Amino acid sequence: MKRNLKLYLQDIWESTLAIEEYTQNLTEDEFYSNRQVQDAIVRRLEIIGEAVKNIDDDFRNKYPQIPWKKIAGMRDIIAHEYFGVKLERVWDVLRKDLPDIKQQMLLIMEREDV
Repeated sequence: MKRNLKLYLQDIWESTLAIEEYTQNLTEDEFYSNRQVQDAIVRRLEIIGEAVKNIDDDFRNKYPQIPWKKIAGMRDIIAHEYFGVKLERVWDVLRKDLPDIKQQMLLIMEREDV
């Protein structure tokens, strides 16, 4: 059975909230030294990326302000180079991209009644 759009959007939203929880008050040094947090964040980024890949182009085109390809691409990098994940890149995503993605997802979820 194919999952519906709302479930994918919920996956993205829940994963952004989980990452936010994992990284609350987390310093960069703590991030680099805590393998458990790294693993949890990487897993949630994989979930976000996989959900994005399952959202159809018509819906993506409705919200062009979301960097859909960039999000899906991050998932590909993580999935194909897991043992070589560049933690600096993950940290940048957490600090630079994720807050904006979260805000955009909040707007989408309100508009789409998710």
